[in-house]
Amino acid sequence: MTPEESFAEFYAARRDPCLRALVAGGTDRASAEEAVAEAFARAWASWPKVSRHPAPAAWVIRTALNHHVSRWRRTRREVALTADVAAAVVGPDAGHSEHGDLLRAVAALPERQRQVVALRVFLDLDTRQTADALDLSPGTVTAHLHRAMTSLRATVHPDLEVRS
Repeated sequence: MTPEESFAEFYAARRDPCLRALVAGGTDRASAEEAVAEAFARAWASWPKVSRHPAPAAWVIRTALNHHVSRWRRTRREVALTADVAAAVVGPDAGHSEHGDLLRAVAALPERQRQVVALRVFLDLDTRQTADALDLSPGTVTAHLHRAMTSLRATVHPDLEVRS
C-alpha cells in the first residue's frame, strides 16, 4: 500500500470520530472542523512518522487540541458545549432520546472530564493514549473518567443503585 493510500484510508476511518471527540470535548463545531483539518494536514505532512506512532488518532487529536488552544489564545474566546452543539453531534431528531439526554449530560461535565469521556468512550482510546493526548498522567485520566461516569450515571439514570 502506498503512503497516499495508507493516509487516505486512515483519514476516511478516523476523521469523523476525531471531529466528534473534539466537539464532545467542548469545542464548537466550526472550530473543531478547522482544528481537525489542520491536524490531518500536519499528519499528512509527517505521515511516515505519524503512521508509525502507536496511536495515530491520538496524535491527530492532540494536534487538533493544540491548534484549537493556540487559536483560542489568539482570539481569547471559547465556546462551551451547549445544547445546540450537542444536537449537532447526535443529530436534530435525537433531542428527546436517551442518546440526546446522555450527550446533554456530557455537555454539563467540567471541560477536562468531557475531554476524557470523548477520548476514552467516543474515540475508544486506552488510558495511556488518552493521557498522552491530553498531556495528563494515567492516574489523572482514570480519576476524571471515574468522576465523569459517576456524574453521568446519577444524571442519566438516577434510579440505578451504584455500588463503589
